[in-house]
Amino acid sequence: MPEHDLTAFIPLTREEMKARKWDAIDILLVSGDAYVDHPSFCAALIGRLLMNAGYRVGMIAQPDWKDPNSLKTFGTPTIGCAITSGNMDSMICIYTAGRRMRHEDMFSPGGKTGLKPPHASVVYTQLCKAAFPGKPTVLGGVEASLRRVAHYDYWQDKMRPSFLVDSKADILIYGMGERATLEIFKRLKNGESLAGIPGTARFPGAKESAEIVPDEHTVLLPDYETFCKDPDAIMTQTIQVEREMNPWSGKRLLQQYGNRYLVVEPPQPPLKPEEFDAVCEFPYVGRPHWIYTERIPAFETIKDSIPVVRGCPGGCAFCGLVSHQNHFLVSRTEDSILRSVEKLKKQKFFHGTISDIGGAAGNIYGHGPFDPEKCKRCCRPTCLFPSPCPNYHADQSRLISLLRRITCTEGVKNLFINSGIRLDLALMQPELTEQIIRKHVSGHVKVAPEHLHPRVLHLMRKGKADEFPKFKKIFDRVNKETGKEQYLIPLFISNFPGCTEAEMKVVDDFLSQYNWSPQQVQDYIPLPMTMGAAMYCSGKAPDGTPIQVNRGLAERRPQRNMLRRKRDGEGETLAEQRGGRKNNNHRFRPRGKSDGNRKKGRR
Repeated sequence: MPEHDLTAFIPLTREEMKARKWDAIDILLVSGDAYVDHPSFCAALIGRLLMNAGYRVGMIAQPDWKDPNSLKTFGTPTIGCAITSGNMDSMICIYTAGRRMRHEDMFSPGGKTGLKPPHASVVYTQLCKAAFPGKPTVLGGVEASLRRVAHYDYWQDKMRPSFLVDSKADILIYGMGERATLEIFKRLKNGESLAGIPGTARFPGAKESAEIVPDEHTVLLPDYETFCKDPDAIMTQTIQVEREMNPWSGKRLLQQYGNRYLVVEPPQPPLKPEEFDAVCEFPYVGRPHWIYTERIPAFETIKDSIPVVRGCPGGCAFCGLVSHQNHFLVSRTEDSILRSVEKLKKQKFFHGTISDIGGAAGNIYGHGPFDPEKCKRCCRPTCLFPSPCPNYHADQSRLISLLRRITCTEGVKNLFINSGIRLDLALMQPELTEQIIRKHVSGHVKVAPEHLHPRVLHLMRKGKADEFPKFKKIFDRVNKETGKEQYLIPLFISNFPGCTEAEMKVVDDFLSQYNWSPQQVQDYIPLPMTMGAAMYCSGKAPDGTPIQVNRGLAERRPQRNMLRRKRDGEGETLAEQRGGRKNNNHRFRPRGKSDGNRKKGRR
């Protein structure tokens, strides 16, 4: 018997189920990630949510997807199965932008690859149906969420139907899904219909579909046959879906597949702050399950961090976060966050440094509308583009207060913000921005200008081209005043739809001007359900204007290489050639290495 508290985690073994004195489980939770009991990991959060509601839950993490028997650790669940691919789309975990296999899976023990199948949501659902015939299957998570309607799959380079159609799950949950999850399993337990639950999609049979009559409360998406044949259909669909993403005023979506309808209900409203507090304060152990003997890279990244905000106001065209979490923000209360700090301090691995408090960005905590009622009628997919909504309150006072309270907590030596900083908001919050640079930078600040050409930035739904230079001036000034040596890590995207080599050269020239050789360059990936994917497939901007799209590897290589090449020489960057002594507070530097360390290494 392992020397562990067998009732601390969600049961992953039969011994843990017996230790809880259960003779069976009600719900089997299947995940494509290793089990880390932390609120940043979706399977742990949903498992804790269901256990808190009184259900007996067992988890199977990364099962052998070729063998249904790999799901039978706990026997047959009395109610049904809940399935997720994990924290990321499985195709992103497995393949690069160049459609090559990745060398590491951040969510697997030891970073091992091959433990998760492509399109894991579909594969695991079919596996559950084979293992437990007749038991309901509930599909959720970010992969299912971004593939809830017909979509383009970049890695297969083809249009695919909703994952609900492919998997034959009984129902699909999109978005963060806490309310929908509880409602679904309550209805399954009571033998009730699953129809009409906000934040869900169903694929009813031909008989029920024939009774569906589109009305003023529904929106007809392009049918699947048209979606596959007409390049413009994906743009039409994306605009329609974005318009109906408001939880309070969005309409039901219908998409026809032969003689059946895919039915997508309006989104669930975001959690209230006290509800978000509750799901973040379930009795998580705060570390990976004891069964693992190898480190899990994704946990190592976030183990000293605390989630404090959910959602993203940006709505960038390349990002799937808004399609999943929506752009309506919810922030935890300060008291709840301080309780999480006290819990983190008790972890053996904690040495006084909180690595991050954040979410989609490090400077969005506490933001919200001046008038919530106006938001309930809004059809915008973003709060910040093409200009900030007049109703958007970029309140810097709440994060300033939170930072001060945590910093004054006994046992906290350092408090850093490592979530990326939104440049547009940083310029709107001067006091907060200066405080972050002065006191809460671990040596590097991640910012995401993504591009520097106005036209490309407009297509990306990003801010203005001068935001990054303005932020850099503030960054350099504060560093000079404090005498600190800190570095900017700007993230850029190559080959975004509409970006030509001439426009990419604007970024290239800027980097050459400052002798920067970026360590992080993202070659564009068209994620399902994003506006960027619609532009990539249709070859048009949202207004119908034709744009250049680089699709094949040969077409994409020049822009990618443009950003990845070294500056001022084929070997080292200019700063490296000078021994790291150039007074350049915004050059790139390997994380954690100071000038002194570099000099010692050379000796």
